[in-house]
Amino acid sequence: MLKIGLTGNIACGKSSVSKELEKRGIHIIDADLISREIYKNEDVMMEMRKFFYDAIDNGEINRKKLGELVFYNEDKLKKLNQITHKKIKSIIEERLSKYQEKNEIAVVDAALLYEAGFEDMVDKVIVVYCDEKEQLKRVMLRDNLSKDEATKRINSQMSQEKKIKRADYIIDNSYTREDLKDNVIKLMLKIRAWMLEGGGI
Repeated sequence: MLKIGLTGNIACGKSSVSKELEKRGIHIIDADLISREIYKNEDVMMEMRKFFYDAIDNGEINRKKLGELVFYNEDKLKKLNQITHKKIKSIIEERLSKYQEKNEIAVVDAALLYEAGFEDMVDKVIVVYCDEKEQLKRVMLRDNLSKDEATKRINSQMSQEKKIKRADYIIDNSYTREDLKDNVIKLMLKIRAWMLEGGGI
């Protein structure tokens, strides 16, 4: 089995790469979807009500409000991570185990792969990045944010440079959708090479 981590900063196109890999038969374990699922866990919600009461509407997490609370407050972000990351990691490990006995490829799609310490669960890491000006423009357009707000969100994450240095493979997604598809085709060749090398555990 080959376990791959897929990460990248906000608006760099990690999810687009994930979708292209899924089309090609790769199993995707989406940490963002898992992060939504864990809010159905009563122990998690008890902690959230205690520390993030302002982000709860009608008994459910309002992700927009939660984002506004944590993106600009490092202490609150740390607290959120303490509440959620251990549970998310446990679920990812459980899902990876389903492919363990087979000669399968599974990708852990996680924006905070490095920040959350999830990289120790995978054999290889792919980082999707893009030009910083393009990234800023995308965040502003996608989330309807001012330049200052978008910059703060970008700066709340580990820098692209640090992630690139730790990656086994990088994809530049500064250009068109067709360019991205070409890059994914090249990535698939690399994944096959990793499998032939016995890169999995």
